[in-house]
Amino acid sequence: MRTRRHDRNARTAQALLLALLLTLLTCTTRASGAPPPTPRAPTPSVPAIARTWPVGSPPLVLRGWEPPATVYARGHRGVDLATPAGAEVRAVAAGRVSFAGRVAGRGVVSVELAGTDLRTTYEPVTATVKKGDEIEPGAVVGTVEITGSHCPTTCVHWGLLRGKTYLDPLALLPPWLLNRGPSRLLPVLGAPL
Repeated sequence: MRTRRHDRNARTAQALLLALLLTLLTCTTRASGAPPPTPRAPTPSVPAIARTWPVGSPPLVLRGWEPPATVYARGHRGVDLATPAGAEVRAVAAGRVSFAGRVAGRGVVSVELAGTDLRTTYEPVTATVKKGDEIEPGAVVGTVEITGSHCPTTCVHWGLLRGKTYLDPLALLPPWLLNRGPSRLLPVLGAPL
């Protein structure tokens, strides 16, 4: 009986000693100025491959992209573009339709962009395409639904994802699509008129 109790006490003492040593080693490593853990690699940039806006040219942006602090935190995972109900929604770049259907009562179209690891989403839309369709930039993928949305007026929520990570869809637009208004020539000071 004493031998069993002695063996159990010895094993408990060994476990406590091991835990103490591990704690000391961890504290020593942190205090010694060891480099912090390597952060995740930054997300590669988004190529400006869009050839058109999803709606209008350029539409009024009702709400921009607001990345969440964490995966499940609050944020706005896309851009809301003002547009009337029934308006055509166009693919911003070439790709393949990966989803066309309803999610939580709203019509959604998702397009995998050709030559990239990106996909765009458009909602609420009534799809005019089906899964697997190959589409060109500017191809109509659906029409804007009247169904309730989170916008104060009818809008299209345009999203961009890389895997499960949401990105700013406006980054797809090259500068010539982002500029508002025509170019204007200004007079050169000191030049004859």
